[in-house]
Amino acid sequence: MSEAAETVPLARLFAMAYGHLIDGLHARLAEQGWHDVRPAFGFILLAVRSGPITATEIAALMGTTKQAASKLVTAMDEAGYVQHTVHPGDSRAKLVGLTRRGQRLLAAVDQIYRDLEAEWAKTLGATRIEHLRADLTTVLRATHQGQLPPVRPTP
Repeated sequence: MSEAAETVPLARLFAMAYGHLIDGLHARLAEQGWHDVRPAFGFILLAVRSGPITATEIAALMGTTKQAASKLVTAMDEAGYVQHTVHPGDSRAKLVGLTRRGQRLLAAVDQIYRDLEAEWAKTLGATRIEHLRADLTTVLRATHQGQLPPVRPTP
């Protein structure tokens, strides 16, 4: 049976759609001059978007080791997207927070995602895009105690 004749599993379609969106994001970021952005940076940027957190918390959110998370954070620090500060409650711990450059990058990412969604809306219609967003949100909240889960890399 050909793939066209079979029902393609949602997981496979989501993986393809995710790849399409991430590839589009990084191509457009490069067009705008963001040449040093690696796909893994997005997970940390999202983790610290709401405020500074520790490397240990980043590692837990990413489902990785503290060493792996620290290595990525160091690369992002060197690129100017995040910065380390001393934790006010524990001088041995450091907090990782966004820099202005990191905030500008997140703003660019948000705009590119809006543009990519608008392109999908030209194909499907804006109403169907909003229904898709609502349906995905409903399923994710129903399976995560009413909250949206963190965005993390695939293990």
